[in-house]
Amino acid sequence: MNSSVSFKHYILNKLHQAHLFLDMMMMSWNGQNTKLKKPTCSLRTNINSLQIGFFPNEKAFSLRYQTAGMLETVLRQGVLGEDDTGEDSPKNLKLPSRRPSIVCESCLYSLEKDMRVRAFHIMDPKGIVEMLLIFLEERGDGVLLPPSLDNNMENKDRIVPFLGKWKGHSITKRSGVYGSTMAEAETVTSLEMDDKGQIIQGITSTSAAGDVTTNVPWTGIKSDNLVTFAGGYQMTLLPGGMYMGCPCDVGKNVAESLSFHLEFCWLEGPGKRQRLVRTYDVEGLAVSTTYFYETRM
Repeated sequence: MNSSVSFKHYILNKLHQAHLFLDMMMMSWNGQNTKLKKPTCSLRTNINSLQIGFFPNEKAFSLRYQTAGMLETVLRQGVLGEDDTGEDSPKNLKLPSRRPSIVCESCLYSLEKDMRVRAFHIMDPKGIVEMLLIFLEERGDGVLLPPSLDNNMENKDRIVPFLGKWKGHSITKRSGVYGSTMAEAETVTSLEMDDKGQIIQGITSTSAAGDVTTNVPWTGIKSDNLVTFAGGYQMTLLPGGMYMGCPCDVGKNVAESLSFHLEFCWLEGPGKRQRLVRTYDVEGLAVSTTYFYETRM
C-alpha cells in the first residue's frame, strides 16, 4: 500500500568523537524542499534478506539488513528518491559505507497520532558506529512540522525528560538458532544525574511468573549529548525526546566474546515512552528483540 509521507531527518556522524555535529534536513514528498519528484515512494524488500522482530499489536519492529543491497534500497533510494538518476546528493547529506558490518532498523509507532519513527544504527566495516539516522514519518499529504522536534534545546536539557523512575512492561521475542519463544516481564528503570554529570542507571526486571528478578546497575558520564557508560556503551541524546544506544566498538565486543545490544527510545509525550532493544550474541548475530512500554512513576 502506498501512502504519502513527510520526513524529518537527523543524520549524526563521527559519533565516536567527543564533539558531535547534527546535520538536519526537512524533506517532504511535494518535492519543494528536496530533489524528490514523485508524490509517493514504494520500497519493496525481500523478507529473506531481513532478520526481524515484529510486534503487531504495538505496530513496532526491529530488523537487521543482511546485504549491502538492502541498505542501498532503503537508505539511498529512501533519502534521494525512488527516481534518483545519479545526481549529486543533497548538501550536507552523508551516506553510509557500502559495506557496513551492521545495519539495524527500529520502528516505533505513535501512541497518539498516525505517525511513526524509524531509527537506523549503522556500523562501519570495523564495527564502529558510523551513523545514526532518524526518519519521522506521518501518513498524509501535509508537511510534517511536529512542535516537539526542537533542535535549539540546550544540550544539558535533552536528558532531563528521561530522568526519574519508569515502570513498564516488556515483551521479548527470540528467534533463529535459539528457537522462537516469547517472554514477558515487569520492569522498573531509574536514571539519575548528579551535578558533575555522572549518570546512574538501574534496571530491574521481574518475569511474568514472578520467579525471576534481575538487577543491572550502570554508571556513566555525560558530555554534551553523549552519555558513555562503563564497559563501552554509549547513549546519544537526540531532539524530540529520543535517544539511541549502542556499543562504542562492536568489533571489540565480538573479539572479547561479549554479547551486546542496540537500543532506540522515543518519549513521545510527558510521562510515557516506548523502547526497542535488539540483542546480539557473542558472534554478532541478532538473537532477540524486546519492546518496552513505560510510564513515569
